[in-house]
Amino acid sequence: MNEYILQCNDLTKKFGSKTALSRIDLKLKRGKITGLLGPNGSGKTTLIKLANGLLHPDGGEILIDGNAPGVESKTIVSYLPEKTYLNDYMTVKEIIQFFCDFYSDFDKNRAMDMLARLGINENDKLKTMSKGTKEKVQLILVMSRRAQIYFLDEPIAGVDPAARDYILETIITNYDENAAIVISTHLIADIEKVLDEVIFIKYGEVVMHKSVDEIREDEGKSVDMLFREVFKC
Repeated sequence: MNEYILQCNDLTKKFGSKTALSRIDLKLKRGKITGLLGPNGSGKTTLIKLANGLLHPDGGEILIDGNAPGVESKTIVSYLPEKTYLNDYMTVKEIIQFFCDFYSDFDKNRAMDMLARLGINENDKLKTMSKGTKEKVQLILVMSRRAQIYFLDEPIAGVDPAARDYILETIITNYDENAAIVISTHLIADIEKVLDEVIFIKYGEVVMHKSVDEIREDEGKSVDMLFREVFKC
């Protein structure tokens, strides 16, 4: 087992003349919840898509457990995209069965327990649900896999405040010590309490990678306050 679940070495990604990521060097260890934080257009989603093999680097490399993203890495990566991708005409029960068939590490009992706790009926079709409920279903599916790394792109953006605490609790209690979680979000104050470390990314460059404890000790302020200073929010 590789010490670092995610490594970026001189990673660069361009879209035409625009550089989305510029020579990123990064190493993430297992057992950590990392906040990937930055304003819109900073490169957060691009980095996540590269890690999932949905985009390919224009320079450098990105490694998942020592391997380039591909068929092998997909078996250990669980990905929550920013937009819902599920079929609206399927019921929750049908989608769960699909995930059971497709992913050998999918824990159906875990999924059913989370559905019950959030009051979601497994016989409901997605097309009858609100945007927030659909996002809860998608998060449940992602966190019900026993993956080695989870990439969560805006996991609580469309979720009502009352459900956020439960969802965050779900995130921190449903991965083991050899796994890692990367959360990209704008709602820093809401997730700060579950983070072990943060990455600040600005204009495609990493401007800070520190533990939350280091920020509080060295800067004497919360991650949210420091973020607002760095990015002038």
